[in-house]
Amino acid sequence: MTNVIVLFPKIEDANNIRNLLVRRGFQVPAVCTTGAQALAAVDSLGDGIVVCGYKYPDMIYTELHDCLPAHFEMLLVASQQVWSECVGNDIVCVAMPIKVHDLVNTLEMMAENIVRRRRKLREKPKVRSEEDKKILWEAKRLLMERNNMTEEEAHRYIQKCSMDSGTNLIETAQMILSMMNF
Repeated sequence: MTNVIVLFPKIEDANNIRNLLVRRGFQVPAVCTTGAQALAAVDSLGDGIVVCGYKYPDMIYTELHDCLPAHFEMLLVASQQVWSECVGNDIVCVAMPIKVHDLVNTLEMMAENIVRRRRKLREKPKVRSEEDKKILWEAKRLLMERNNMTEEEAHRYIQKCSMDSGTNLIETAQMILSMMNF
């Protein structure tokens, strides 16, 4: 589920938006009236969307957008005049007055993009450091010498042990090295 932070200068407006989103199945962990509150809420979350107006007591939406981490997106609720400033800066806009259908559909689209991005990051192969590569190679070399395995067999053996023990590949290679070099 994607986290949604709601930020509007009037607490009544923010609570109304939150209630609407919660009824539609969104997770809203924070309702804020200042940019500083929103940034504090963002810091405690992995990723998500900030739904906001364009002006708050301590900053405006462009300043907030510049301070948001890359893994957070912004949905600006504003008049068409403000939209022209948003072109090309990764801010999604919804027109005032708010139409529930437009707000919910736009949020669902943004949430799906976040889920897709999370999935892509999980599937991306991890880059090993030179030290990790060296540890893995040493464990394979030791298995190849002592057990007459090919490199592929040694690698598969380390992978299987890793899966069976619930540890990552490098931790398993380190255990093999410590056990066989006693």
